[in-house]
Amino acid sequence: MHEPSARRWESADALTAETRRIVAATEAMMASTAHHLSEGIENLRLKAILHELPDFLYVKDRDSRFVFANAVTASSLGLERADLITGKRDFDLFDFETARRHFDIEQQIMATGEARIDMEESYVLPGSRRPICRLTSKIPLRNDRGEIVGLIGVSRDITERTRQEDLHRGQASLLEMIARNEPLPMILEALVLMIEAQLDGIDGSVLLLDGEGTRLYHGASPNLPGGYSRLIDGVTIGPKVGSCGTAVWRGQTVIVEDVTVDPLWEDFRAMIAPFGFRSCWSTPIATSQNNVLGTFALYSREVRRPTEHEMTLVALATHIAGIAIERKRVDDRIHFMAHHDDLTGLPNRAFLKERLASILDQARRNNRKVTVAYIDLDNFKDINDGRGHAAGDEVLKETAARMANSVRASDMVVRLGGDEFLVVLVHQSSHDAGITRRLRDLQKAINRPIRGADGEITVTSSIGVAAFPFDGATSEELLANADRAMYRAKELGRNTLQHHDGGGAPVGMPLGEQEELHQAITGQQLFLQYQPQVDVATGRITGLEALVRWNHPAKGRVPPVNFIPLAEETGLIVPLGLWVLNEACRQARLWQDMGLPPLTIAVNVSAKQFADPDFATHVAEALERHRLQSRWLELEVTESVVMHDAERALAMMESLRALGVRLSIDDFGSGYSSLAALKTFPFDRLKMDRSLVEALPGDKTAVAIASAVISLAQTLKLSVLAEGVETDAQMDFLRQAHCEEAQGFRFSKPVSPEEIPALLRARSL
Repeated sequence: MHEPSARRWESADALTAETRRIVAATEAMMASTAHHLSEGIENLRLKAILHELPDFLYVKDRDSRFVFANAVTASSLGLERADLITGKRDFDLFDFETARRHFDIEQQIMATGEARIDMEESYVLPGSRRPICRLTSKIPLRNDRGEIVGLIGVSRDITERTRQEDLHRGQASLLEMIARNEPLPMILEALVLMIEAQLDGIDGSVLLLDGEGTRLYHGASPNLPGGYSRLIDGVTIGPKVGSCGTAVWRGQTVIVEDVTVDPLWEDFRAMIAPFGFRSCWSTPIATSQNNVLGTFALYSREVRRPTEHEMTLVALATHIAGIAIERKRVDDRIHFMAHHDDLTGLPNRAFLKERLASILDQARRNNRKVTVAYIDLDNFKDINDGRGHAAGDEVLKETAARMANSVRASDMVVRLGGDEFLVVLVHQSSHDAGITRRLRDLQKAINRPIRGADGEITVTSSIGVAAFPFDGATSEELLANADRAMYRAKELGRNTLQHHDGGGAPVGMPLGEQEELHQAITGQQLFLQYQPQVDVATGRITGLEALVRWNHPAKGRVPPVNFIPLAEETGLIVPLGLWVLNEACRQARLWQDMGLPPLTIAVNVSAKQFADPDFATHVAEALERHRLQSRWLELEVTESVVMHDAERALAMMESLRALGVRLSIDDFGSGYSSLAALKTFPFDRLKMDRSLVEALPGDKTAVAIASAVISLAQTLKLSVLAEGVETDAQMDFLRQAHCEEAQGFRFSKPVSPEEIPALLRARSL
């Protein structure tokens, strides 16, 4: 295909000065001859030089017939001698479409007298399967009367350079796909296709090693026969399992020149024979610690060894594949950690929120019953205090294992936190009468003594039960009612099981607390403290997070953990959140009026606030009331808030962005749906969860995840703030990982508004 390119003769690939001189000399000789074009090449010495040229040089007459071609031109067309080309046209040598393109261009050159310089040509030579690329110039040839009698063509083979350019573009594209976190199968297929495009008659394949390290499964093989790919999918590795299974077993490259005779293929010859492959070369894909992840294999239908160039490409492919597979494993690890409890390995509260709504929806459609059992271990604090936290952790792990082994595969056991668990019994018929018996058996399993380092430990449990649809139509209603029933079981003497009875206020949460909290919101008992957010590189304060506190008239300071859950359950979180929003805006404006530099004030937004259709209006009113520019307000929402109803959340976020406020996703890393949220919603900043930061830098898994989170945010043009920073080591890691901002006790605890000016002065020095 003819594609005129930009001038390239100035590059290293340009025609040499010697070639240009010879072209000029040839043209002069041709023009001086009045008898026949071929008489222009009479000088034997010059003729010999022309045949030695590495560049293609040829002369054609007005009918585009070859009058002369040097040796390299003739050999490229499959002709043994240069003189065999004389009198032939491109129609005798190429397919019709290629010949027609050449002919049309040449006739235009001779008709107009205008040379065509530096044309990129791509076509398939006779007897070849792959296209070649040439950089060609064609110049009109004139006689001594100035008449155009033909043309001179000069070109250079740039196929290898073009392949290298394609390879570099392919590598960049693959790394971009990895950065965008595109699906691993798509990345691996693009990788195989990139390598295949560099080679002749070669088919590529990627096989992935399973988690147990025993079997290889399909990763990508876009051009291998589908039947063969299916046959090798799931093959067990070993010392004599073809090329791939053996390569993984040995942890080194295995080159088989002929599969029909090599002993490594003895058990697989009948399988590969119908597909015509004769050689197979397989190289392990490994991590930087040399842990094998899979294999990259090349298949040929010829009996041969790979060339040095082919093995160089394989090394490149295994390196890129290793990056892609390790990135996928980090993502899987993030997914697991976000949805599972570190200590017990059970699903956590975030996973429960995602799954329970779906379970209830399916049960509603199929007229099924779902039972949830809220389980709290009795006197667990005594175990921690008397035998130590290590003993307490062992009790929790053993109890979790017993519960998981006591339910069906379709059921679910969740650790809610501390010593609280939830069991979800699903796929029951609407008249299933065996639930209580199963829960009693579960309780007996928990009650069995646990053998510890200091002797046996006996644990009992209080269980509260609620059933869908009788005790609640939503996840929130079911959990609340099961929780109430569990408190009733505690009140009745512990180690008992209670079903929700459908009435009354929750035991342990007297109505007085709700009334007290309402009075706190309306009676100026609440106040805000502010925790600085600092620039990791400079240490300067860049913003403040507003944190609500309760100064109870009788009980004194009440920690947020003791009243925020109550506010959320009772709906008081909406007026409480509105108070926090207005107070933070008021204080920010006051600081600015005092002459302090403007700082971004971050305010947490609850799920109920965010679901309020008037929330954006409340924000606009607060900004206007306190004369605060919107760019100094940042609203923090958790992933669960936006993922619960994505369409409504996106509309709300667009309304808030229209006001000019900043949006950040809080507690990133505590829920995998954050990855989807970052792609879908218009966030400005990502706040890395303290549970991830606290493990830095000693935990290698945490290091890998944190690095991936920071890299992901930078790819998506988001700033990153790490929460809960407490040590210099954590700070050093964040600095090296290019995390922009940090927050935590390493810099300051939450302080009163009056202490902020002094902090700003200290941090600005």
